[in-house]
Amino acid sequence: MYVGRFVVVAPGIGAYRVSSRSFPNREVVDRDGMLTVAPTEDAEPTDNPYVSYNCVRAVETPTGHRRAVVGNGSHVDPIAEKLEAGYPERDALATPLLALDYEKDDYDTPRIAGVVAPESAVIGTVRRDALCVEAVSEPTMVATYEIDSPEPRDLEATNAPDAAREVLEAEFEHPVCAAAATVSEDAVAVAFENGE
Repeated sequence: MYVGRFVVVAPGIGAYRVSSRSFPNREVVDRDGMLTVAPTEDAEPTDNPYVSYNCVRAVETPTGHRRAVVGNGSHVDPIAEKLEAGYPERDALATPLLALDYEKDDYDTPRIAGVVAPESAVIGTVRRDALCVEAVSEPTMVATYEIDSPEPRDLEATNAPDAAREVLEAEFEHPVCAAAATVSEDAVAVAFENGE
């Protein structure tokens, strides 16, 4: 089954995978702890604004708490900025999703994202017909296609490298690359896996 891009979050851990039929020549690159989806060197040039974006960002709130944001597009940055400004996780997630809305491409692609804290997580999506933001206590997934509402999903990994590998190897079609983060009271650890 092809579900497109997807996010899985749970308290303390979050992961994101790029699955793509249209733009498979992409990889995750580490830019000083911020993970970015970018075209590979051999990728065809494109002016598509949805091909390259930050997909994982570590955040420190004004009160010194650590958070990670995972997501499928340009909304990751304003979500992180809202957290840095002191917004509660739910509001930091909902506000940019609502403001930016679904992607205005040929498929009306939903925007998906999650915010991970050491003891909590929030997942959200904005589609053509709905905005859905939920606090979750167990691993939960949302994807751009087919699974476009949050639903339970197994995630056995307990660290960022294993989480990135686990979502990259998940059974869904057309895997490209993946990124993940774990969040503790003291730190956010990030990792990524690029397909062959």
